[in-house]
Order: sequence, then C-alpha cells, then structure tokens
Amino acid sequence: MKKILLLLTLLIAFGYANMPTRFQAVPLDKAQIVQKGKNRLSCPNCGMTLNMFYKTNHSVNDNGTVKQYCSIHCLVATMDKHHFHNVKVVDTNSLKFIDAKSAWYVVGSNKKGTMSKVSKYAFATKKEAQAFAKKFSGEVKSFNEVVKIVKKELK
Repeated sequence: MKKILLLLTLLIAFGYANMPTRFQAVPLDKAQIVQKGKNRLSCPNCGMTLNMFYKTNHSVNDNGTVKQYCSIHCLVATMDKHHFHNVKVVDTNSLKFIDAKSAWYVVGSNKKGTMSKVSKYAFATKKEAQAFAKKFSGEVKSFNEVVKIVKKELK
C-alpha cells in the first residue's frame, strides 16, 4: 500500500512538473511588484494575481498612488475614471517596466492574451516586437493604437 501511495505521489508530482505554464506568468521572485498595500499582489481592477499575468502588467501613477494592473485591458477599463501619469508596461523580454508610450506592442500573437482573446505583449524596441511577431504571429502597434483597440473591445 505504501509503494502504491508513493508511486501515485510521484506520478502526480511528475505530472504537475510537466504541465504547460502560462506564457505571461513568472515566479513571484522574478516579478517587480510596484504597488503597496495588503492587496499589492492583485490587479486593482479585476483582482487577478499579478505575477501569473506579469508579462502583460502595466503600472500607473494615479494622483500619487502607484497602481499595477494585470493587463492593458484592466488599465484602459479604468482610464476614464482616473488621472493616470507615468504609464509603464512590462517588457516581455527583459521583464522590466518600460515607458508604455514608447513601447511597441504585438497584438494578436498565438500566445494567450490576458483579459482578452486577443493577446497584447509589449517590447522596448520595434525590432524586438517585429521578431516576436515573426515567430508568434501578430501585428506591431504603438501604445495609442493598442488603447484604441482595447476601447473597441470593451464596448
């Protein structure tokens, strides 16, 4: 009986170890969490865990308070209600926050999206975005173009 339980435990552990992970997820120790407070690990709009969707995270300064969103979808959903400054996005390659307004996004790649069926991943350079789009499909867009796309999706 002990051998069966041990074998079952090993099979389950092996199965979990080989499960595919979300492309947008990173371990918590690799995520830069910039907001404060008891709910600092969760998106202030939808409550999703930030490191599980880290590669699509955005941060803003909202009248002196830094907020971190799981996606551009959640950011845009709250834009009209706030006065956002210093909008940043996680660069998919470096995992560092960069200026969102100078970032290049790949929209509609074959990597899963966050809060949307259409994925949106950001890159520090247009060349990096083009390389990602060539490998995983999608279109390269600016921040303002992506905001317009998301506003249409929200309607």
